[in-house]
Amino acid sequence: MDIIHHRGALRRTQAALQSGVLTVGFIGGSITDGRVDWNWPEPVCAWLAETFPNVRLQVENAAIGATSSDQAVFRARRDLIERGCDLVFVEYAVNDDGLPADRRMRTREGLLRKLLKGEGRDVVFTYTYSQAMYTDMLQGRMPASIADFERLADHYQIGSVWMALHALQEVQRGCMRWEEWLPDGLHPQFRGSFSYAQPVIAFLQEELCAATALDRPAIPTGDALPVPLNPANWENAYALPLADVRVEGPWSLRRWLKTVWMDQVWHTTALGSRLQFNFEGRGLLLGVDFGKNAGEFRYRLDNGEWKLSNFDRPDWLGSDGWYRVLLIADDLSEKSHHFELEVVHSNPAGDYALASRCAGTAFNLALVGIIP
Repeated sequence: MDIIHHRGALRRTQAALQSGVLTVGFIGGSITDGRVDWNWPEPVCAWLAETFPNVRLQVENAAIGATSSDQAVFRARRDLIERGCDLVFVEYAVNDDGLPADRRMRTREGLLRKLLKGEGRDVVFTYTYSQAMYTDMLQGRMPASIADFERLADHYQIGSVWMALHALQEVQRGCMRWEEWLPDGLHPQFRGSFSYAQPVIAFLQEELCAATALDRPAIPTGDALPVPLNPANWENAYALPLADVRVEGPWSLRRWLKTVWMDQVWHTTALGSRLQFNFEGRGLLLGVDFGKNAGEFRYRLDNGEWKLSNFDRPDWLGSDGWYRVLLIADDLSEKSHHFELEVVHSNPAGDYALASRCAGTAFNLALVGIIP
């Protein structure tokens, strides 16, 4: 199994280097999150700055811990495209691993096509590690989540770097201890992050410093995009303006200062507060600022049965600050739909276990994502 795959040439990145300004973007989970100053993007950016000292390097790290590509589809424009990224690294092999294969292929391809549309930008897939991948990798197999990414990479000619395989091989050779790589089984510290960065740097060195890179065609963008692998991908997904949401009760539409990833939220702490809106499309996803002080909510579509959100609340959870998403539906008829939501503290039927996990009743709606 190969660690590095060179496919379409990074022509936009090469042009940006010639212009004297390069904007590099990252999107993924906690292993890539820029708020952790030893994560693997740091040595990669350090290499770029050292290798191209006359280029102004701009970095847009849009990765958020404990998030998946379904959320990234709705954040790509604001956090990467509108910020002028020339090169974007995508890291979701781990956080997408628990999603159904068909769903993650729709969200990943939607994210990729958003990034490649119009003038487009260069994209590189990077694959990290979770313990669920252990058996496959030790037996020389590619985990399913990574194999799905490689299908997209082949179809769209996207280069890829299997960082986790490089790190595992270092452990197998005795060059790095397992606890130096993954002390908690998932999140690398300084040594493990540097190991992840090494093959990415080797990939970039070949792409940006070797003359042979110019011999390969560019990554297809704009009108050159191939037909999608899955016509139901989320490339046209968009956010419904929060002003289109109708509220009942003590709500306020607030500029949200607690997380840079949210511009505004509909905020309430009152039990029984309700909201509703209409939309057209086959799918709906909600994004909230979640934490121990967050209440649950019940919801229904088209006057159907009420359902309860019932998010998991791990021990490490803070009072707020976790950008959670909930997929309400992805298989609706393409017509007008009506959605209703009510803030609750516990299960209306009286679920004590749920009530004991809800430390508060805060509800902060940051995203109404529509899937046409």
